[in-house]
Amino acid sequence: MAILKRFNTRAKAVNDTGFGVNSNDSGGRFVNRDGHPNVAKRGIPILERYSWFHSMLALSRWKFLFLIMLAYIIINIFFGLVYTIIGVESLGGVVKGTAFHNFLESFFFSLQTYTTVGYGRISPIGYLTSFIAAFEAFLGLMTFALATGLMYARFSRPNAYLKFSSIAVIAPYKNGSALMFRFVPFKNNYLTDAEVKVSLAMKPEENGSLTNRFFNLQLELSKINALALSWTIVHAIDETSPLYGMSADDIKNTFMEVMVFVKAFDEAYSNTVLARTSYTNSEIVFGAKFKIMYHPDSNSQKTILQIDELDDIERKELPVLAAAGN
Repeated sequence: MAILKRFNTRAKAVNDTGFGVNSNDSGGRFVNRDGHPNVAKRGIPILERYSWFHSMLALSRWKFLFLIMLAYIIINIFFGLVYTIIGVESLGGVVKGTAFHNFLESFFFSLQTYTTVGYGRISPIGYLTSFIAAFEAFLGLMTFALATGLMYARFSRPNAYLKFSSIAVIAPYKNGSALMFRFVPFKNNYLTDAEVKVSLAMKPEENGSLTNRFFNLQLELSKINALALSWTIVHAIDETSPLYGMSADDIKNTFMEVMVFVKAFDEAYSNTVLARTSYTNSEIVFGAKFKIMYHPDSNSQKTILQIDELDDIERKELPVLAAAGN
């Protein structure tokens, strides 16, 4: 990838992004597409590095349910083996059989004890077995309380439910060009007082070394009262823009990253929700424009928002000055 030798000096750089200015001290993009910082933490043990609570909240729905079921099965297999090793004669009501049959009897007794169901056909005999069964019942109450708390936290956690376009575009805008991307609410939630901030990261060469430069991009519209349809964010590439004077090859061959931060108020949660993403230079299409993704229904009584058309674009010729990078 080519090194950017110059950029628009009329654009004002900022240093309050939270990322370092020395390019040699950072690698790759700054923010991943899912909105999380592209940072891997090292230097402390792995168990101290991760918050299990945050990790469980961040898992997808199916991974979360799979881990809950997997933990449930493994714990009961463990206790089933413990009861089998002690001997099924310490479990009253067990019908003895093969080793596998004895394990299944112990396993299902463990399930009933862990969930505190206790059907009554099988019961512990002796102090050791009774102590283990009592401990397992206590463990079951604790783990079910934790699982319930996690499920409620996942269910009630505020979420913006926004989909971002997978690309940004450089499109014709008035007598010049503009950087554009868009996003849309895809659930039946209703967002108000939406606000977006956009920063541009570049890595120009200064005094013989690469540096990180960050710019707050001025937007045509940074706040709206209600986010009901798609919202196309527009940054006009004028004399004050850090992108001013850059050609399609400049954008394609030099590193840059557009970092997006969205904040809105969700009426159902009665709370502020956040969403983040970023676009690198390889995700910016030069000379294109987003197609309108909503239309009236057949009776013209309701607006239809086509979520699947979020990335639909059409090629557009840029004005000569913008295309030439002058």
